[in-house]
Amino acid sequence: MVSTEFVVNSKAYSATKVSLFIANYGRELMMGANIRRKRRVKKITEFVKRIKKEAGAILKKAQEEMKM
Repeated sequence: MVSTEFVVNSKAYSATKVSLFIANYGRELMMGANIRRKRRVKKITEFVKRIKKEAGAILKKAQEEMKM
C-alpha cells in the first residue's frame, strides 16, 4: 500500500532535482513494485485538485465577506 507520504517523499522537485527522501537520507526510497501504484497516484492527484478547488472557493468567499 502506497501512502501519500511515500508519494510526496519520492517526488523529485524542480528546485533541488531530487526527492525529499534523497535530500534527507542521501539514497533512493526503496518501495516494492506495486501494480496499483499509478491508480493510487491518480486518485491522490484528483483528491489534491479537488481540495485546491474547494479551498480556493472558501478563500474567495472569505475575501468577499471581508470586503463587506
